[in-house]
Amino acid sequence: MKRFVRLMAATSLLVLAGAAANAQCVNKAGKGTGGNDESAKFQAWEAVLQGTDWGMWASWMASSQTVGTAPGYKVSSVKSKCSAGGMLGRECVVQARLCK
Repeated sequence: MKRFVRLMAATSLLVLAGAAANAQCVNKAGKGTGGNDESAKFQAWEAVLQGTDWGMWASWMASSQTVGTAPGYKVSSVKSKCSAGGMLGRECVVQARLCK
């Protein structure tokens, strides 16, 4: 019985560890407009970062300002779609998964 209790406790810890690791990831999307795709993607990526962590956005603004990067986060599954529209001529939606 003791072995079963230890096994259940170990299994519970693994499940909790997996849930905690998952809880630190978010899927975000943002929309931006600009005169070209590059500037519209920049605005959309800013929306993604601001919606995730304002402090990280500030660090990003002070560093690379590269779409698809986020200081202190692992970024994956970055997708973008741009089309004619928006106030400045081009509109882009960018989405990504960010994990702390």
